[in-house]
Amino acid sequence: MIVKDIISENYQDLNITADNLNKNYLLEEPFPNIVIDNFFNKDFLNSILNDFPNLGSLDSSSRYENKNEIKYTNNQYNVFSKNTKNLFDFLNSQIFLQFIQKITSIKETLVADKELNGGGLHEIKKGGVLKIHTDFNRHPTLNLDRRVNVLIYLNKNWKEEYDGHLELWDKQMKECKKKILPIFNRMVIFSTNDFSNHGHPNAIKCPIYQSRKSIALYYFSKGRPLEELNINYIKNKTYFKDRLGHHNDTDSKNEYFKNFIRNLSFYKSLKNLEKKFFRKKNR
Repeated sequence: MIVKDIISENYQDLNITADNLNKNYLLEEPFPNIVIDNFFNKDFLNSILNDFPNLGSLDSSSRYENKNEIKYTNNQYNVFSKNTKNLFDFLNSQIFLQFIQKITSIKETLVADKELNGGGLHEIKKGGVLKIHTDFNRHPTLNLDRRVNVLIYLNKNWKEEYDGHLELWDKQMKECKKKILPIFNRMVIFSTNDFSNHGHPNAIKCPIYQSRKSIALYYFSKGRPLEELNINYIKNKTYFKDRLGHHNDTDSKNEYFKNFIRNLSFYKSLKNLEKKFFRKKNR
């Protein structure tokens, strides 16, 4: 992996770039975020796009088809092309981790998730959707808190009328504060906590021969500020939310009884044992 072949010449000095972006990142609404265009070497990212598989045709892909999300994902590193592996290696490297750390000003040391839990390659075809949500806030097998999302878009000639904008909503789910078109060589970095509502809630209207392609990576830390936690979120999962004025926008099942059980010490002990022994064994 040669970093200078991955990053565009305008961003070769990552320390200066991070210093320049830090203030804007922290001041953006509705939660810290930044949009960086043309961060990657154009030829290199073209090779990633050319190698991007039809995720619906791969047995190793995961398919989601419900009211909240209609999409395909693949986090199986071993099936990625050589250049795609090089990109993920770079995005999980200490060089990039330090870059993210500096932009976000997160005090706790950031850790990459090389298992790509929930990350990897994402593809959404015509009619696909990802309703507004907050992400799972804990690593599924490690004692780590989820802190930052990095999304890289690979869509050439993507038009406004296709929709598929990444929408960032306020804490109360009353207003979309920012809409980001998912165009080629656009990278979005944002802080994730129990109040960072985001998604693309409108069904994509691109031609049948196109799809919304992206790369997703998530970064973690051991510990996080308490103000980033919603005490009502007991289960570590994705929480989908209705937009103001959109009744029955999502499928949000009532889990009062389940949450009562999850709060019991005996249940928590069983879950910790399962994570420690069974999940690691099956990885």
